[in-house]
Amino acid sequence: MPVQAIKSVATSRNGVGAFILQCRRLDFHYCDWAGSSRGMNKLLTSSLLPQQVTTKYPATEFRISSRPNKHPILKAYYINGNTKAICVRNLEPAQIIQKAELLLQNSGIKNKKIRGKNVVSQNESVRGIWSPLHGGLKNV
Repeated sequence: MPVQAIKSVATSRNGVGAFILQCRRLDFHYCDWAGSSRGMNKLLTSSLLPQQVTTKYPATEFRISSRPNKHPILKAYYINGNTKAICVRNLEPAQIIQKAELLLQNSGIKNKKIRGKNVVSQNESVRGIWSPLHGGLKNV
């Protein structure tokens, strides 16, 4: 009886061995004319974007494009195929950088509701426990 090896492939886990950033592309969309893009235009014309964001994330592709007559947005594309967009109208350049880093550090998966045990309080309720027998009786 010949001995056979177990056929299995090691499952890859992000962070074990090498870390792969989940965000593959970040788009900056702005409008030249609209006042809501004032902060985005300041950011793109200043040196804040290259210094604080692009040098920190060299594996991510950054695109800048104009969207006439639209509010400015940041749109992130992730490895798993999902996209996330954040509207940054009327925000200052520092706030836009915070939103960009939020998208860059995100994993791209949809938000999930965490199901767990119900909350149990140590203190009694101020109003007491509700019962349908409390209150005035109504005749029908």
